[in-house]
Amino acid sequence: MTVYVDELVRYPGAKPPFDKGSCHLSADTLDELHDFAAKIGMKRAWFQDHKLLPHYDLTPARRIVAVRLGATQEGALEGARRRRTARSLAP
Repeated sequence: MTVYVDELVRYPGAKPPFDKGSCHLSADTLDELHDFAAKIGMKRAWFQDHKLLPHYDLTPARRIVAVRLGATQEGALEGARRRRTARSLAP
């Protein structure tokens, strides 16, 4: 099982704390995602149950902490391919 962070993206007009960029924290399972998010100080209320990418949004500082604690860095395209493959293998 793995936890992932994708690339930081800066969105024009984003409000603090995301004005310096943000990324997604995702994982192979929801339990693993929630456990890891708690380790880096994320509140469960911040979870976004998106159909294709259940995730937490991270600030640049939290991304650094996630990587230090073992999150795997991946590009957006790489992540999309991984999720598509996982969906095709699901029963």
